[in-house]
Amino acid sequence: MIDHVHDLDAVREATERLLSATGKLDNAAVAEPSRLPGWSRGHVLAHLSRNADALVNVLQGRPMYASSETRDADIDRDAPRPLAEQLADLRGSGDGFLAAAGAPADWSRTITMRNGVTDSASRVPFRRWVEIELHHVDLGIGYELEDLPEEFVIRENDFLAERFAGHSAVPPTTAVTADGSLWTTGGGADAGPVVVRGSATDILGWLCGRRDGSGLTAEGGPLPVLPPL
Repeated sequence: MIDHVHDLDAVREATERLLSATGKLDNAAVAEPSRLPGWSRGHVLAHLSRNADALVNVLQGRPMYASSETRDADIDRDAPRPLAEQLADLRGSGDGFLAAAGAPADWSRTITMRNGVTDSASRVPFRRWVEIELHHVDLGIGYELEDLPEEFVIRENDFLAERFAGHSAVPPTTAVTADGSLWTTGGGADAGPVVVRGSATDILGWLCGRRDGSGLTAEGGPLPVLPPL
């Protein structure tokens, strides 16, 4: 069962790690490319701030974004800001999310995310945690997938495996670690079954599109090419 209170604590901790790390940058570093194609580090930070605002909208029953075009325009607008403005916005928007998520609410209710995706309100804090952790890695400033909390890695693998379950482009796939952790996904493609072996971190890198899968081995067929998130 999802524990949104626990996840909000994790969001606080992850936010502080991110703010501490980005606080060591300078304006020139913020303008440099991130690991996400076409995005500077400023784009990543702006996205994280606007995502916090968007999740407040979700929790309060409003559309996550006015439109995809507005979302993209807001990120482009905010990306060139100097570091001090980025940090102030990241902290302020993050505090706003924590305040909204800390209000009494029916956490069993269904909420609507971007593109009409629905979920339980109780999973919104975890979704914010995912944004912070993975985009911290995307900044390319020394925080890697291996630095992610173990609990986060396992739960995000659970989440992504569920997301790709039954996908028409993904063969039946089982990902297994040496210690016996196991995730099943895919099943919609006429191929396989495929068994993927590697560390939980490398499996996460493959599932979330941050790594090419070179640290994994595949049996029964090639390593499945996953659709973009």
